[in-house]
Amino acid sequence: MGATTDPILDPSDEQQKRSEIYTYEAPWHIYAMNWSVRRDKKYRLAIASLLEQYPNRVEIVQLDDTNGEIKSDPNLSFEHPYPPTKAIFIPDKDCHRPDLLATSSDFLRIWRISDSDESQSRVELKSLLNGNKNSEYCGPITSFDWNEAEPRRIGTSSIDTTCTIWDIEKETVDTQLIAHDKEVYDIAWGGVGVFASVSADGSVRVFDLRDKEHSTIIYESSEPDTPLVRLGWNKQDPRYMATIIMDTAKVVVLDIRFPTLPVVELQRHQASVNAIAWAPHSSCHICTAGDDSQALIWDLSSMGQPVEGGLDPILAYTAGAEIEQLQWSSSQPDWVAIAFSTKLQILRV
Repeated sequence: MGATTDPILDPSDEQQKRSEIYTYEAPWHIYAMNWSVRRDKKYRLAIASLLEQYPNRVEIVQLDDTNGEIKSDPNLSFEHPYPPTKAIFIPDKDCHRPDLLATSSDFLRIWRISDSDESQSRVELKSLLNGNKNSEYCGPITSFDWNEAEPRRIGTSSIDTTCTIWDIEKETVDTQLIAHDKEVYDIAWGGVGVFASVSADGSVRVFDLRDKEHSTIIYESSEPDTPLVRLGWNKQDPRYMATIIMDTAKVVVLDIRFPTLPVVELQRHQASVNAIAWAPHSSCHICTAGDDSQALIWDLSSMGQPVEGGLDPILAYTAGAEIEQLQWSSSQPDWVAIAFSTKLQILRV
């Protein structure tokens, strides 16, 4: 479980000196993964296992940039019921709030990380949130998103067709609504009270918490029975979102002002796309990754004009296996993290 570093091949020497890849080998296959955003925790990530059994694991790892090693703190490694479908650190750059990590599987769980004193660092379960009033069982949570503008709010999506908005401070459900006709696979906030979701019913829908009875359909996949599995909402320019159609090699980019018609389709992957991440610092860059072991970065500044033969990525990186997870660091925007097989890699882009 060591770390290695290699330069990304780049034509310019100056770039090569600062281009880096750091690798961490986990003891298990990695699925969920997320960057910490706190200013005092540079290069810190959470990774979680994908094991076909009830007990799974979550680790908190950190890159030591003096020696290029990514290390796991054994005191911050903990057991988790089922493989987490997603993990997100609290969106709190300025460290005003407790250091929290949320995870989703059978329930939404909030964990509190205490690591100011190294000898006593630990992770404790703070809340277990079950959105199903009628039963101690609930439909598995496929995904969730933490509201950056209002960090007491987390929205979850479930295979039971609902989205649930939690107030995690009160540990109560703010809103629960039937969002789609079939399983909901992903959810993303677009502001304080606005979120969008994608579903096995093939639609992208936008909801406004001030008017819960209505939703706007932004896109429906053209073929029937083509589930949409991931949704990325552009934080820098909320007019744009991107979605992935299950088991296809294309990414559909949408402009919410012009529903139903994609602005552009990104079609340079050679196998199914698994993950998308908008650049946190630029409104026109997006990274995509998939089963062709490629992570591609695209410049969408020419999005409005048709490009003959389709758009090409501006940067391509090939990993050692199918890339299942991709996260672009919002606090250090020149770093992207990918997960493939048992490896976590962080790349300077």
